[in-house]
Amino acid sequence: EAAMHTRAVKRGDEWVINGRKQFISNGYDAGLFVVYANTDREAGMLQGTSSFLVPRDTPGLTNEHAMPGAAVDSATRYGNTPLGLSRRAAMSTTKTTTAVTHYHIQKKRRAEFIEEWRKHRRTVVRSDDVALKPTARGMRSGVYMGWDGDSPTRCLDALVHELDAGGVTTVHRHSWDAQLFIVEGSGWSEIDGTRYEWKPWDAIHLPAWSWHRHGNDGKKTARFMSYSSEPMLWTLGMSLLEDRGHEEVRNLPPRPPFSDGPEGDDPYARRLRRLAQEARKRRSGRIHTPYDEQDLLATPRGTRTKFLVDRAIGSQASGITQVMIQFAPGKTQSLHRHPGEAWLYVVEGYGHSFLGTAPDRGQHYRWKKGDLIVVDHFLWHQHFNDDPQREARLVRVHMFDSILETMRALTDPLVLFEEAEDTLLSMQEISQIEWPDDQRPES
Repeated sequence: EAAMHTRAVKRGDEWVINGRKQFISNGYDAGLFVVYANTDREAGMLQGTSSFLVPRDTPGLTNEHAMPGAAVDSATRYGNTPLGLSRRAAMSTTKTTTAVTHYHIQKKRRAEFIEEWRKHRRTVVRSDDVALKPTARGMRSGVYMGWDGDSPTRCLDALVHELDAGGVTTVHRHSWDAQLFIVEGSGWSEIDGTRYEWKPWDAIHLPAWSWHRHGNDGKKTARFMSYSSEPMLWTLGMSLLEDRGHEEVRNLPPRPPFSDGPEGDDPYARRLRRLAQEARKRRSGRIHTPYDEQDLLATPRGTRTKFLVDRAIGSQASGITQVMIQFAPGKTQSLHRHPGEAWLYVVEGYGHSFLGTAPDRGQHYRWKKGDLIVVDHFLWHQHFNDDPQREARLVRVHMFDSILETMRALTDPLVLFEEAEDTLLSMQEISQIEWPDDQRPES
């Protein structure tokens, strides 16, 4: 009885609780607290103690470093009418502390994070499972991978969009950059006032903070994939999006300005000059890659590839690269592994992918046109074209130029990209492959 210092006092229609409690198991991440408080000191411990249900978000309550008095409606007291919480602010400022070290908090947080992360892992996202919904932008969108489709990611997301003939989306901009891959149909993208016409298998890069909208002036519905670095910026607390409806370009504000650095060798001057130089470079990169502009080239990995978005062809993205991969009939790609998120969108054909913790220990996952192959953990993987008569095509998207290179630098001497040498092809073997013609579909 002497240890019951927490008190609850009736004031009008609510109870005001003042007190403290230390050494609360799991108190730092609980959503609902059972609070025992003295409501009648003269009645003694048994008759004078009441229990209250107090949700974590009750005004005035915190379990981090301080807990002002929390106001709780009388209906939350056991034995009374159904529960209900007062929205009025607490009236007292008594504080408390919890005796949980940063070590235990962080250890538990890290364990819970990876456990929760593994619950959302996907391997092949079926196109039939991606529901397209009408959006306020004037098109239909569906999520393959990303927070807005309940499939959390850390670096990249992957969405699909449909725009009907004659349709025009709203104009918006965001703090991250994005890329489009045109699946079918024809149309245009207006980016900072410049219009780029596109058709199947073209790629578009949308730089950060660029105003952009899309239109379909064709005769059938256009369909395109989008990939962005939004999850990475969201993790850093830097994701911002602004939509301006159908406002004309001349009425829109420009991209955020930047300052040129003065002469001098001091750290601030050098930083200004470095950032200004990088901003100019990022804002002058390639926007549109017509598919026919690049050639497919055979590689020792047993496939032919061409860049759609990459710094090698003048793109200035946030490290996102987009590559078309062509598999000859019945052929495969070399076995390899790497960390980071990589998406492979199946443009044509069908096949399967091997993913395993070792080159000889794993599972096989089948895929077909329209599916998305997800490689987001450090597993050995290899992709196979199971059609003996026709080619298969995948568009691979990842952030190797930024995220993986950062990971490689920070974890050196660990090797973060490995390839099974015995699955690579010699130049003679490559020359013997009969490649189908590189022809994209009509728009």
